[in-house]
Amino acid sequence: MAEAQNSPTSGFAAAGGTPPVGSTTAGSIAVAAESTVATRMSAPPSFDVADFPVPHGREEEWRFTPLERLRGLHDGTAAATGEGVKVAIDVPEGVRVETVGREDARLGRAGKPVDRVAAQAYSAFEQASVVTVPKEAVLTEPIRIAVHGEGGASYGHQVIELGAFAEAVVVIDHTGDAVLAANVEYVLGDGAKLTVVSIQDWDEKAVHVAQHNALVGRDASFKSVVVTFGGDVVRLHPRVAYAGTGGEAELFGLYFTDAGQHQEHRLLVDHNVPHCKSNVAYKGALQGDDAHAVWIGDVLIEAKAEGTDTYEMNRNLVLTDGARVDSVPNLEIETGEIVGAGHASATGRFDDEQLFYLMARGIPEQDARRLVVRGFFAELVQQIGVPDIEERLIAKIEEELEASVG
Repeated sequence: MAEAQNSPTSGFAAAGGTPPVGSTTAGSIAVAAESTVATRMSAPPSFDVADFPVPHGREEEWRFTPLERLRGLHDGTAAATGEGVKVAIDVPEGVRVETVGREDARLGRAGKPVDRVAAQAYSAFEQASVVTVPKEAVLTEPIRIAVHGEGGASYGHQVIELGAFAEAVVVIDHTGDAVLAANVEYVLGDGAKLTVVSIQDWDEKAVHVAQHNALVGRDASFKSVVVTFGGDVVRLHPRVAYAGTGGEAELFGLYFTDAGQHQEHRLLVDHNVPHCKSNVAYKGALQGDDAHAVWIGDVLIEAKAEGTDTYEMNRNLVLTDGARVDSVPNLEIETGEIVGAGHASATGRFDDEQLFYLMARGIPEQDARRLVVRGFFAELVQQIGVPDIEERLIAKIEEELEASVG
């Protein structure tokens, strides 16, 4: 592995400076007949921050977010304090890493900002990081991007691009203390395979708001694993669109929300071409007073997207009193010529039958509770495929469980 960058400004700029209004019904299936814009309950995507009014919390896409805790990211008042974030990128041989200016034509291809914070981030960054995997390259080691907060505010932009038939794993690791708004783009060439693991392990006061756009080429495969533990407020917006038929997308997520934390994951899979697949599975555990997790899962099947096969699921395990979950799966269908489409959401406490089964076999209650939570997350941890990251996350889950089940 070669260290390609280690700079406090690589891909990020020190800060200087609503989305969609509408409504949805939890668990609804809407069969739309009009244009995509009319069904997306949002203003048109734009790179211009002026196209988005300052949110006030009454808008559908902001009603769960504690705007007063965003430290000015939503209204452009976030002021530069300290050094922002430091970015280090380690890549295998043959992978190209560049720091480019705003005029680079490769920026913005995967998708435009869809809310004011993402547009603010796009308008404010000075330099972006572009990581390029050549066509037909099959990487045996992951690309590692370390984003470490130095206590300041920053806006950033990163692009990960895979050439045709390339295969890569990317780990983006967020640590430290920061106020960060960013856009991250994943561009997959035809037949490419990309796995991205995005870890949010911030210090307790950090604020992180980001939009992740993936553009999946013909017969390409994209897998995203989002893991959120730390931070005061974390609000992530993963989005997927397809550039050709036969594309597949898997979006997995794991979050552990502690007392006082707000963790929000808002997803959109836009089936905009025929014969593509998607699968979404997010799981979260919550503990402590005022722990708040939000999961919004939107899947749109456009009229031209015949042969679509999609499913989305969210599960939440509430470990203590005082925690709150908002889980809203939405499925919008504009054509009946599909393979399958479905969604599910569930929130509950420990399964008493599982506990009884384990305790009846001599396992103490606290150990039984740990086993239940480990089993709850095991399926998603195994999706990561990077041994040192899996071990770290298992250890983090154990650390969290010490606080809730002794």
